[in-house]
Amino acid sequence: MQLREIGQSGIKVAPLAFGGNVFGWTADERTSFALLDAFVAAGFNLIDTADTYSRWHAGNQGGESETIIGRWMKARKNRDRVIVATKLGADMGEGRKGLSAAYIARAVEDSLRRLGTDVIDLYQSHRDDDTTPMAETLGAYARLIEAGKVRAIGASNFTAARLAEALETSRALGLPRYHALQPRYSLYERASFEAELQPLCVKQRVGVINYYPLEAGFLTGKYRSPADFGKSLRGEDMQEKLNPRGLRILAALDAVGKRLNATPAQIAIAWVAARPAIAAPIASATSVKQFEELAEATRLDLDRDAVTALDSASA
Repeated sequence: MQLREIGQSGIKVAPLAFGGNVFGWTADERTSFALLDAFVAAGFNLIDTADTYSRWHAGNQGGESETIIGRWMKARKNRDRVIVATKLGADMGEGRKGLSAAYIARAVEDSLRRLGTDVIDLYQSHRDDDTTPMAETLGAYARLIEAGKVRAIGASNFTAARLAEALETSRALGLPRYHALQPRYSLYERASFEAELQPLCVKQRVGVINYYPLEAGFLTGKYRSPADFGKSLRGEDMQEKLNPRGLRILAALDAVGKRLNATPAQIAIAWVAARPAIAAPIASATSVKQFEELAEATRLDLDRDAVTALDSASA
């Protein structure tokens, strides 16, 4: 499997990342271990999580995903085989949020402890923090890199203007730069990334590990009418996507999939993985069978007719 470098970080990853938001939520520890075993056995290596995963689930406090990943790496003794990406800055409750130097120094220790590791491969700012000077945030990351606790840094959910400001601050002050960007990007959600972020990432050689390439399951074709909403916990969120454009995208996925003998989910991931600047789309699964279907997307080469049809339907 051909590896792709995340920006200019020197970190190379297979072209599909596993989204750890399901660990400790829709996938219990036993299922999570099975999913991660299948992921690595298939030749993939990038696992993305965050300190807040999965704080939203009843009874959780945040950190559950990192803890499960840490236990799995300890049990399998395979830390050197995986690339661990996690995030900080989103609200953890009790005032624990943001990108101040003091909070970064605290948050990294919590994540390292939960992950059971000495170093985080890719440490990402989960949300922008316009109350903290960019230089303060990047300076804090510099100290973590110098201490060997972090290999590279990335940003998530940043606007193009703020990412550009961060990159210029890094250049001007000689501080570490964001090598990765984690935006929402899919066949359904294109404009917010393609308008300004994509050209900036291409120009500045920032690697993109986008989330929601399947739009929480909508692009799998599982939700075709309101009667399908009960198929998962996320079903209620699908109503707004069952519009003429959403249905047009599903029809294009069906048509291309039929011609190429692939599922809508595989086609949707293959499309986004081939876009400029993309290092690895992030996708989640709650069963090994589901993951195996998604993994096949990395073996698909969409021809010009397929890309044209998908571009047109999703324009």
